[in-house]
Amino acid sequence: MPEDQRDAAPASERPASAGAGHIEDAGGSRAAPASEDPTRSGGRLALSTAFFSFATGLSRVAGLVREIVAASFFGVSGAMSAFTIAFQVPNLVRALFADMALQGAFVPVFTDLLERGERREAFRVASSLFFLITLVLGGITALLVLAAPAVMSLVAPGFDDDPALRDLTVALSRILFPIVVLLGLSGLVVGMLNSFEHFSVPALAPLAWNLVIIGALVGLTPAFPEEDQIYAYAIGVLAGTVVQLLLPTPWLRGRGGRLTLTLDWRSPQVRRVLALMLPVTITLGLINFSLLVNSFFGTLVSDQAPAAIDKAFRIYMLPQGIFSIAIATILFPTLSRLAARGALDDVRRTMANGVRQIGLLLIPSAAILAVLAEPITRLVYERGAFGAAATDLVSEAMFVWAFSLPFQGASLLYSRTFFSLQRPWTTTALAGGSLVVNAAVALALYRPLGISGVVLGTVVATIGLSLAQARFLGRDLDGVEARQTASAIVRVLAGAAALALVAFLAWRVLDEALGRSLAAQVASVGAGIVAGLAVYTGVVFALRVPEARQIARLVAERLPRRR
Repeated sequence: MPEDQRDAAPASERPASAGAGHIEDAGGSRAAPASEDPTRSGGRLALSTAFFSFATGLSRVAGLVREIVAASFFGVSGAMSAFTIAFQVPNLVRALFADMALQGAFVPVFTDLLERGERREAFRVASSLFFLITLVLGGITALLVLAAPAVMSLVAPGFDDDPALRDLTVALSRILFPIVVLLGLSGLVVGMLNSFEHFSVPALAPLAWNLVIIGALVGLTPAFPEEDQIYAYAIGVLAGTVVQLLLPTPWLRGRGGRLTLTLDWRSPQVRRVLALMLPVTITLGLINFSLLVNSFFGTLVSDQAPAAIDKAFRIYMLPQGIFSIAIATILFPTLSRLAARGALDDVRRTMANGVRQIGLLLIPSAAILAVLAEPITRLVYERGAFGAAATDLVSEAMFVWAFSLPFQGASLLYSRTFFSLQRPWTTTALAGGSLVVNAAVALALYRPLGISGVVLGTVVATIGLSLAQARFLGRDLDGVEARQTASAIVRVLAGAAALALVAFLAWRVLDEALGRSLAAQVASVGAGIVAGLAVYTGVVFALRVPEARQIARLVAERLPRRR
């Protein structure tokens, strides 16, 4: 049966709960009991993550293609920086009030109601929130459109000296602000589907978003005068966001309820979600505010700096999105369910295993981004308006970004763990401190180090935040399996060091031999990555990294069934 039809079965036919790593879309495997052997549940996490990562990977590759197309049209020009700033403001508002913030507060409550068999009440809560999102975020969007000149001057002070660039930023922001309400509604729909452990279609919705934008860039950009072509990008983002909302909505059918435009202020569960949203909103907003901090100081470095930092961040987010966001997304409903049962030991085991999986995947990714920053940037972006000077700027930022990659992944899962425990205020305070560190380091270093100094502020803040989160979660969960995690990470670091050396040498040899044509770059960069990953795989298995062995064991168990 096709996965979409299988997943549309009535909710009453599904198990009411799931253990760590269960994913309905990955073949219908039944949930493990909460007390299951963590090695086997870790294997299921690996399998579930593989399915979700594949879907997310398609979206990220499409996003990279989108960036390549945009870079070929706009490079790191002032117009591209204007778009970057204009997009980041509604994106920050989205983080504060819309999809991820809403999911962080909504999923634990919705999952708790499902766990107790109160499906109709769960849908009543969701319907009330649907109405509130439409009303409140619609009002915020209208206010932002009216106040766009003041908002843009606040976040991009460096543009005040260039009235044309400032006006362009304002105009683009007015096109983009409506995505706030659309993403809020989309976040609710995705949160509901994730609570039912349906991940595939929500993971593919961003693919559709990217494809619509690519279509707009290719189809609409030539239709505008040269000085106005950046408007095609903004129109594409708005159209893609509409599609992103509409695509997953039909999969709510057959779940035992339906969304209606009703508002039940008396529901204690609605009030509970709203109460949780305050700290969750502040936490995610503070974390995402670091991007605006980068843009703020970037405008003080040069007109090209904000766009260059953003281009580097897009590549940085490729492994982040494929691996750590996949793990955190899959585990969040499970962590919420275990927390609702009071099974804190299982919460700790599930979280710690997820952190080790993130380290296994993101530490080698960081090594690749660091040692191959320049050739990867050249391969991905350098064409059209994006020249060698832009490659230097972006690769400089990406090299620095790389050192925070595994810490950012761990922090994402730690935040979801706090949310699942419905104890978000601790991570809120930590995120506030992280933002202060970010701004302080960037302020101290942007003059002497330029782009590197700006990005270094985020790197230092991210590392500090993840370590602080782990310490405070250890108090709540009676530990975070620190020794077991440290043992695995040390072995992973050894493999990553070997990867970095082999990947760089393989790329360097082929680069000198083949030259810099597009095909030659694909061959040299691809061969370097493949050679490095082959060595990394051999090292982590030779050093008996448990999480790598989980994956191998699970694959070995499943292969005979498929013959």
